[in-house]
Amino acid sequence: QLQLVESGGGLVQPGGSLRLSCAASRFTLDYYAIGWFRQAPGKEREGVSCIHGTRGYSDYANSVKGRFTISRDNAKNTVYLQMNSLKPEDTAVYYCAADTSPPWYGCRTSLKDYNYWGQGTQVTVSS
Repeated sequence: QLQLVESGGGLVQPGGSLRLSCAASRFTLDYYAIGWFRQAPGKEREGVSCIHGTRGYSDYANSVKGRFTISRDNAKNTVYLQMNSLKPEDTAVYYCAADTSPPWYGCRTSLKDYNYWGQGTQVTVSS
C-alpha cells in the first residue's frame, strides 16, 4: 500500500519560514499527483497546493500564492512545500496526499480526488 510521511512542521513566528517534506514509499512519484492540504481547528480541510510527478504542473490556493512553493525531488521520492511569509492564519495540521488518477493536465486541489493520505504535521504560526 502507498505510504506518505510528512515532516518539517513546528512553531514559527509570523513572517517566518518552514519547509515541509512528504516522503513517499511503496510507489514512485512519476505518474501520480501529490497535494498538500491543511486543516485548522474547527475548520474543514482545504487544498493548499499540488504538483504532478513529471508533467511540471503545479497549482496553489489563492491564499498562499506568492508565499508557498511546491517542488519535488523524484530521485528522493519526496515532495516539498516551502512556506514563506507565514501568517497566524496558516496555523493548521498539514497533510500530503496522493492522487493515483491525476487529470491529463497535471493535478488538482480537490480533497475527493486523493486516495492516500499521510498522518499530518502541525504548523503553528505565533509570536
